Amino acid sequence: MRSRPTLRLLSLALLSLRLAVPAAAARALPRSTPEAQGVSSAGILAFVEAADRMVDSLHSVMVLRHGQVVAEGWWTPYDASTRHELYSLSKSFTSTAVGMAVAEGRLSIDDPVLKFFPEDAPGSPGANLRSMRVRDLLRMATGHQDEPPTAADKISARSFLAQPVPHKPGSHFKYNTAATFMQSAIVQKVTGQTVRDYLQPRLFAPLGIEDPVWNTSFEGISLGGYGLSVRTEDIARFGQLYLQKGRWEGRQLVPAAWVEQATALQVANGSNPRSDWDQGYGYQFWRSRNGAYRGDGAFGQYCIVMPEQDAVVAITSGVKDMQAVLDLVWDHLLPAMHAKKLPADRAAQQKLASVLGHLVLPTAKGAATSPIAPKVAGKRFVFPANDQKLQALTFDGAGALLMRFDGADQRLAFSHGGWTKGRAAFGTFPVGAVAVSGAWASEDVFTAKVCFNETPFVMTLTMRFTGDAVEFDEETNVGSGSTRRPHLVGRAE
Repeated sequence: MRSRPTLRLLSLALLSLRLAVPAAAARALPRSTPEAQGVSSAGILAFVEAADRMVDSLHSVMVLRHGQVVAEGWWTPYDASTRHELYSLSKSFTSTAVGMAVAEGRLSIDDPVLKFFPEDAPGSPGANLRSMRVRDLLRMATGHQDEPPTAADKISARSFLAQPVPHKPGSHFKYNTAATFMQSAIVQKVTGQTVRDYLQPRLFAPLGIEDPVWNTSFEGISLGGYGLSVRTEDIARFGQLYLQKGRWEGRQLVPAAWVEQATALQVANGSNPRSDWDQGYGYQFWRSRNGAYRGDGAFGQYCIVMPEQDAVVAITSGVKDMQAVLDLVWDHLLPAMHAKKLPADRAAQQKLASVLGHLVLPTAKGAATSPIAPKVAGKRFVFPANDQKLQALTFDGAGALLMRFDGADQRLAFSHGGWTKGRAAFGTFPVGAVAVSGAWASEDVFTAKVCFNETPFVMTLTMRFTGDAVEFDEETNVGSGSTRRPHLVGRAE
């Protein structure tokens, strides 16, 4: 159904992310009060409170009505100025590049895919592969039964074209991240630029999206199906552009006809009326319930466009159940939107503003110190060789964990009851933004939460100190496979 990002993609995401540029440097979207745009502050508040109660965990939300931002909030340590990995929400940006290239006459969606990669084609391509068109890539109907390789170090036109195509293209919906990569590769073929660079003057700059980061394959091609990182307000801008049929500040950035095609039902993909993944698929956009459509990405990255309500909802998160987030949108935000302006409700507006201004991800729970803290402080625990590449750990007793991974020392400063932001590498993951919270869960157990706040990932590290040993466990909030790493035991030197 969706792409299959693994924890190793965190490494790729962190590798290419640069220092964030303050969002204030971009042209801000206009702001308004909810009631002035026909939205109930109480309804938005109900959504936020339900999300905090029922979903683990949203990272940001921005609600636009009639082109105005009526609510916005970030759960600390996430913030407005830091990019967030979009995963498969990247796909909607890639199809936009295809639409622009079509409008410029550089290709047609009825072009055969093989036309662009004759040098990568198998020796005797079958009839189904020969008949596969760009249109089939766009609507996830390539004819594949199994998805071709998608990892950045393996994905290529050659590997895609080598994959068996047992079904007639156009007849079989199969969610296919490699098909989006092929769109990116085609745009690069016909323009001489990566999708990221091609979109820079055509989409990103006009929308005020500053310094977007898009990871590339081993061949230097924008990954297309994933790998894009932008800010929450950038997601909202993109959604508003589509809501406005591709028009932005008096310019037609994306042809209106392309917006209509890309967001319309192009292929059926299920029949469950309660699932937002069974409402049909467009050109790299999902059809949704309630007349809406969306781009979305693994672990809860959403750009929800609601034409009937003239509204856009942008959300980033790290959730296991993506449908649960959409259910909250339909249960709380949708009924909060009214056809006409509402009477001012200053009490509700102030309460909503207060809640949105004080959102925080759950921190490590427990005490600030422990009777054994002085006994273990400064003690260096050494681990046998392991897949996590953790070699040594020291609790320094001064608000930091000192960890040695694969020959490199890292210092993770933490706060009790809060988050301390910094930059560090972690295990096999290269240097990136992190925020750490720590507490003594019991007299002999210290817990640290490590939030990689440019991504959906939050790791919980549990250290149980017993005499001259420490038992170490690591678990991540979300992942495509097991989120627990093997149990390790370190010994004091």
